[in-house]
Amino acid sequence: MKILIAADMEGITGVVHSDHTISSHAEYGRFRMLMTQDVNAAIRGALAAGADEVIVSDGHGDERNILLEHLDPRAVLNSGAPRPFSMVEGVDSGVDGALFIGYHARVGTPNAILDHTWSSACVDGVWIVAADGQWQPIGEIGLNAAVCGHFGVPVLMISGDQSACAEATALLGPIETAVVKRAIGRTSAECLPPRTTAEMIEQAAARAVGRLFADELPKPFVLPSPITAVIEFIRSEMADAAMQLPGARRLEGKRVQYTAQEMPEAYRGFRALVSLARV
Repeated sequence: MKILIAADMEGITGVVHSDHTISSHAEYGRFRMLMTQDVNAAIRGALAAGADEVIVSDGHGDERNILLEHLDPRAVLNSGAPRPFSMVEGVDSGVDGALFIGYHARVGTPNAILDHTWSSACVDGVWIVAADGQWQPIGEIGLNAAVCGHFGVPVLMISGDQSACAEATALLGPIETAVVKRAIGRTSAECLPPRTTAEMIEQAAARAVGRLFADELPKPFVLPSPITAVIEFIRSEMADAAMQLPGARRLEGKRVQYTAQEMPEAYRGFRALVSLARV
């Protein structure tokens, strides 16, 4: 049994400020270690529950944050960018289930540490057309879960603050959660110490992987085809820049629409639009 651990940083134990997640800041080194420790806890839980193979995908920023020399040697690490599936790299390699470690809530969520969707610098909102035909707001949890769903991979667990965990269960159903901190605002939280959160994450990961053996799987999150997404950028010139992508459609001042037949194409298109808007 093969498990993918997709790791971000804003939802990691103790993180409450961007100083903790930006490589140029003195605090970053501490939180790289805490990120690695949270991932290691998930690895231990997955293997204890019967997983045979664990792939870790480092998904924060430049995607090279996890300390390889401190990573549990029973796992392999996908590190660096660009990669075809970015935050969930390796999902197309015969994975049976995914664990989201250190994830955060989508942009605009109250009481959520460092809430954003892909880029705090340029993205003000993302929506997709849901199965009922209605526009639905979506964040990184949903975008990455939909890529997993395209390959038939269910998301089994998430760790992060209470708002990230609530977003995941509302979207994906009753998956396992590990609430490692309770956000009071965007940059403040009631934090649990690493020894406590490591135990929480390990136990949640073990329960999550154990459900694979008990045939109690959450359903993969699959978006209906074709997949239409709308991105609202922070400023209109960002939308101007994003319109360089073939197939992009301008809806209004700051909103750009993109449609693809399958989720991998939509995911790449979304990332390309954001990359163009950053210039």
